[in-house]
Amino acid sequence: MYSFRRLALLLALASPVIPVLQAQSSGSSSTPAATDQQAPAAAPSQTQTQGQISVQARIKARREQRRASAIHEAYDHLYEVYVGAGYLRFTPGPTLQRVNEYDWNVGFTRYFSERLGATVDGRGYYGTPFIEPNLSGITKPAISQYAALIGPTYRFYLQPKYSVSGRVMAGYARGNFTGDTNGFGSAVLGLYPDGGTFAATASIFGEYNLAPNLGFRVAPEYYLTGFGSKEQNSLGYNIGIVYRFGKQ
Repeated sequence: MYSFRRLALLLALASPVIPVLQAQSSGSSSTPAATDQQAPAAAPSQTQTQGQISVQARIKARREQRRASAIHEAYDHLYEVYVGAGYLRFTPGPTLQRVNEYDWNVGFTRYFSERLGATVDGRGYYGTPFIEPNLSGITKPAISQYAALIGPTYRFYLQPKYSVSGRVMAGYARGNFTGDTNGFGSAVLGLYPDGGTFAATASIFGEYNLAPNLGFRVAPEYYLTGFGSKEQNSLGYNIGIVYRFGKQ
């Protein structure tokens, strides 16, 4: 009888503790489950990042495709004609100072690709050199020279709105230095004699595209001639309008 009472007393004392132990056991067993439920949360973020990269790559690819298409539209022409005007610092005689000459300039280019072409060029230069007082009384005679040139042109930098090209040409130049000397000739005035000689030019020029087939050109230039068996090393520039036509 006494043992039964002790057992009942122990059960009565333990009954409040059992729910607490059960709650702790349930909490500890549910913690890994909660952790397991939160673990896959990183996956949507990674997927979203990969999606953003994929979208940016497609945007970049479309942009490059539009750029390549615009370049092709602007420079995929068989022919090009240009016309313009320019300026040259030229030495009209072996002992004379340089003179400002102004010119007209026309040309035609046949392209074999978007970059490489062959150019035929024609131009005329006009100036009024200063000559010291002399027996003829002529101090500012008008002079002129004309040239026909041919050579390769190469576009080495292409963008949809502009390009940078290089060109070298060689050919024949004809000088008229005595036409305004009233018969005194070139020797009295110190000018080069009339006649023909070689001519060569080198230029790096830029073009800004006003339209896919129309551009504005600025062409700094080195110009070499051989009047009077001397070399004339001249610097100048040409500016003008370029028109492209004919598809390759």
